[in-house]
Amino acid sequence: MSVALAIAVLFGVFFLLLFAGIPISVSIAISSMMTALFFLSWEQSTFVVMQSMNLGTESFSLLAVPLFIFAGNIMNNGGIARRLIDLAQVLAGRIPGSLAHTNVLGNMLFGSLSGSAVAAAAAVGGTLHQRQKDEGYDPAFSTAVNIASAPTGLLIPPTAAVIVYSTIAGGVSISALFMAGYGPGILMGLAVMATAFLYARKHSYSVSGRTSARLALQILLRAIPSLLLIVVVVGGIVFGVFTATEGAGVAVLYTLLLALAYRSMSWADFRQVMIRTVSTTGVVMFLIAASSAMSWVMAYTGIPGAISSAVLSISDTRFVIFLLMLVVLLVVGTFLDITPAILIFTPIFLPVVTELGMDPVHFGIVLILAMCIGTMTPPVGSVLFVSCGVSGVTIEQVAPRLIPYFVVLILVLLAVTYLPALSLGLPQVLGLLE
Repeated sequence: MSVALAIAVLFGVFFLLLFAGIPISVSIAISSMMTALFFLSWEQSTFVVMQSMNLGTESFSLLAVPLFIFAGNIMNNGGIARRLIDLAQVLAGRIPGSLAHTNVLGNMLFGSLSGSAVAAAAAVGGTLHQRQKDEGYDPAFSTAVNIASAPTGLLIPPTAAVIVYSTIAGGVSISALFMAGYGPGILMGLAVMATAFLYARKHSYSVSGRTSARLALQILLRAIPSLLLIVVVVGGIVFGVFTATEGAGVAVLYTLLLALAYRSMSWADFRQVMIRTVSTTGVVMFLIAASSAMSWVMAYTGIPGAISSAVLSISDTRFVIFLLMLVVLLVVGTFLDITPAILIFTPIFLPVVTELGMDPVHFGIVLILAMCIGTMTPPVGSVLFVSCGVSGVTIEQVAPRLIPYFVVLILVLLAVTYLPALSLGLPQVLGLLE
């Protein structure tokens, strides 16, 4: 009875506040405090909630989060996006609907470097939108492609999302998670490109003009310094040269040097980058702190165990349990951003899937991929709103064009869930899994 009461109070208050328009982090903190008050005194509740919030952010690994945010903001202002888009256009230039494929590849390249789906959607989509419009592309189609491909950067490393998951999941290897993200992230981008290709061929969209070998080489050489960031940071973390946090510091230093070399960021721009970094970091860290309090309350009241038992009582078949989990995550993703979703649902579902034999690294990638799809959906679809904002297309106009991408991305999610080799193959080859 006490567990049922805890579930009713915790999630009832949380969703009530959420639908009332209260910020997610505040809703989490208030619902956690109110649930604690049903089982502990005011003094005890205040102490344990505040202590949990404090301890939740006292992690050396979490220091990587603001550093990666800082590096991403520098890249968004440092002229890096333009060079990556030029490279993407060379790679996709001879495919029907080449600018749409340029958009996808640009999001994959820039998103993997910045670690932000929103930054990729704004930088790449904003740069290519007018060019696509001038060449006769349907603006709703172009916007849909940008929306569907921008979240790939949340899977392709380096990305802060896996660091948050690693911390909450009890120290799951960040190196293994980084490598596990490549297969699903690339598969996600290829699925979007295949869908865009079919639409572009049906509507006879043109290909870009042929790029000379000399110009292509120049573009590649201009992009190599940016691409080396992946080699330096991810390679250094995977092969044990430095930790994820130290790698994030290297990323900041490297991107600063690139911005100085490109002469594309003034002192005023740098100050704005610092302000945005501090603002975003404050939001993310308060989310982590509040979610740590919720995790403590759930553990104290036995909510994860009760939910695990309830889910496992429905069926003992892996296929059914995993499918049920995916449905919940896709629904949750429509109104929760990726960070709070990871923080809330990792302690709930991780015990269930590990009991059924799913590797924690595999689950982390499945969880993040499901939340990637959630960034495309209202009412909290950050990528959806940013992409529509930079293109000037309304949600009502883009919604019909998005449906085919939802379908293929859900198929990708199912494939990644039920075919572990898609995510675990690379970490196993590199010896990163036990």
